[in-house]
Amino acid sequence: MPNASVPTITLRNGLELPAIGMGTWPMDNAQTASAVATAVDVGYRLFDTAENYENETGVGEGLRRIGIARSDVVITTKFNKRWHSREGVREAFSASAAKLGTEYIDLLLVHWPNPDQDRFVEAVQGIADLLAEGLVRGIGVSNFKPAHLERLADAGLIPDLNQIQVDPRHIREASRQANTRLGIVTESWSPLGRDGGLLQDPVVTALAEKYGRTPGQIVLRWHVQQGLVPIPKASSRAHLEENLAVFDFSLEAGEVAGLSALDTGDAGILDSDSFGH
Repeated sequence: MPNASVPTITLRNGLELPAIGMGTWPMDNAQTASAVATAVDVGYRLFDTAENYENETGVGEGLRRIGIARSDVVITTKFNKRWHSREGVREAFSASAAKLGTEYIDLLLVHWPNPDQDRFVEAVQGIADLLAEGLVRGIGVSNFKPAHLERLADAGLIPDLNQIQVDPRHIREASRQANTRLGIVTESWSPLGRDGGLLQDPVVTALAEKYGRTPGQIVLRWHVQQGLVPIPKASSRAHLEENLAVFDFSLEAGEVAGLSALDTGDAGILDSDSFGH
């Protein structure tokens, strides 16, 4: 069953996306299967994986192990640059669907735009083909900059979701505004930061003390309160439960702004004009 305690956000194509999900990188298949089964039991309904993580099989195994109906979960996966063509995307879909053990994928994403290869428009068209056939339920991209999105829009292709690196030290204002302008939901990868330093920041720890929450819960609340969809990686039941328990309190507007003021610009952001796989 859908988890009534977790709000959902409706995407352009009508898919109801849970407001928080579970990331799986860098777990292997065995770790992923165990964590996903636990996460379903805890209340997660959104799961993120990728061809490049090499754990899609584990996501499918975890869902089968716990016995939840396929229609009650949202599965997101991503494919690499070698598949950036309309027929290539169909191959990527087939491979991922087989590993996941599913007939359809809720959100299929172009993992990186790889503009030097310059085939990401074809890749998104390939996902749109699958959407028209009912094999995917939404069109996704990951790490796309505003200029990449403009190329897609010019081709009449607007994704439902753009998964980018976002946290209070990397608020990605320009990218988020571009997403919003086009009606694209922003999903946050590495939402708690990549080095652990964010959770020790005095601004974060002071709010944690004020609200009787963990620093991680404060940061995740910053995401969901702004309509961002964070997908933190977790494996233990305690950590999974902690990350999900962010819908029963609110930060004040000034506190959200104070967290956003921790922004360091593009420092620590992988440049998707030059990096990708």
